[in-house]
Amino acid sequence: MIRFLRESGWASYFLLVIRLYLGYEWMMAGWHKIADGFDASGYLKGALGKATGEHPAVQGWWASFIEGFALPNVGLFNFLVPWGELLVGIALILGTFTTFAALMAATMNFAFLLSGTTSTNPQMLLLILFVLVAGTNSGKIGLDRWLLPAIKGMFNKKRNHGKITYTN
Repeated sequence: MIRFLRESGWASYFLLVIRLYLGYEWMMAGWHKIADGFDASGYLKGALGKATGEHPAVQGWWASFIEGFALPNVGLFNFLVPWGELLVGIALILGTFTTFAALMAATMNFAFLLSGTTSTNPQMLLLILFVLVAGTNSGKIGLDRWLLPAIKGMFNKKRNHGKITYTN
């Protein structure tokens, strides 16, 4: 299955459908937060409220992170969350730095899950795992098809600059 996801041309079409769906969802979530205004403080306080009781939905270590870092720096999160969602969505739709965008999407999904929000996060995380496992095949039907070889070529030129290369 892993080899199929990483190497198959058919898999790249399957991954394109996943990317387009996930990209649209992330992009729209981010856009609505940017357009409508976003304040994470209520969400973060709600997550802290889920850290108590006999069966807390939020683990103590995550609640400590929210209380000690996220809430005091809520302005940073008010910027990072909507713009992160929007940019991840655009990157997934365009197939630009697809693996990195998928990693950032998974990070956000985990953050929302750790904060006690289920919603669509488990299904999105499951789909994003296909994109991550497939690696560069995820962006072959996208801008990564041209972007990644160009970047690799730039690094190879820098690495070989000034060196004499012998060929047989």
